[in-house]
Amino acid sequence: MKEVTISKASEGMKAEKFVRKYLSEAPLSFIYKLFRLKDVKVNGHWVKKDHVLKAGDVVRLYVSDSQLEDFNKPKPLSAKELPYPVAYEDENILIIDKPAGLLVYGDINEKRKTLTQAVREYLLYKGEYHEGDAFSPSPAHRLDRNTAGLVVYAKNNKALSVLEDAFKERKGIKKEYLALVKGEIKEKGRVEAPLKKDPKMGLVKVTPIKDGGAYALTEYEPVKEINGNTLVSITLHTGRTHQIRVHMAYIGHPVVGDPKYGDFALNKEVRDRYGLSSQWLVAYRLYFGKLASPLENLEGKSIGIDIPSQFKALV
Repeated sequence: MKEVTISKASEGMKAEKFVRKYLSEAPLSFIYKLFRLKDVKVNGHWVKKDHVLKAGDVVRLYVSDSQLEDFNKPKPLSAKELPYPVAYEDENILIIDKPAGLLVYGDINEKRKTLTQAVREYLLYKGEYHEGDAFSPSPAHRLDRNTAGLVVYAKNNKALSVLEDAFKERKGIKKEYLALVKGEIKEKGRVEAPLKKDPKMGLVKVTPIKDGGAYALTEYEPVKEINGNTLVSITLHTGRTHQIRVHMAYIGHPVVGDPKYGDFALNKEVRDRYGLSSQWLVAYRLYFGKLASPLENLEGKSIGIDIPSQFKALV
């Protein structure tokens, strides 16, 4: 039997999510069996999967020592300072200025350090995160590896739930991007074109909704003309994979440096001349509106960053 006291960071988790996080290597069938056999108790009483946990609750998992050893395997972390700029931080969230070329999350084949690992090591260093906690500091959204800019992390489960809902519903948070695109754009506009990802090719294409495309809307506004190209401010109203890159290419203004949807001759020119190794695309500002507790203090805040140094040469 294993006894765990719920931390403040894990408060608000449902019992099933807590057990799945704590026994992260266990198959779902094993987790469901624990609940079915009433081998999960909170404060001495067996609970259902949707029971909401509170800070200070004592959870008992009736598993053997060998099962615990097999299924509870937290990844080793080293407490250390964060190597990336912090744009904003309070007791609930952390906003990082991510460089281009860095993954937010890794996959089973990724050997390099990710931003999420660096954030967890930083909060371990600060004493705000403890290995073995069911809740791990997590990003509320993602950026492509080669997109630079702001990524928002939650330090506790309540904050993560509020942020995920806000990003999903596009309420309470507005993201603004800067992109350098091919050609001259004189007026602001919008691209309303459904998108669909081809998992085999790893490419996203404009596809009618009747053929599986998902609704997508992008708004853009010219900021500055630069040697026949245009720096544009972009606002997303939906969050599809590669949305900005595909939509701008679709209207004939691909993002400079984009290796998938861009103008390859132009990309080679700027790579040779300026050393640009990724697409010129930055998530550069966040605006916060009304958010639920514990993030109500963010209302009215605007968090922005400077243009990354590797992009400044082009503008």
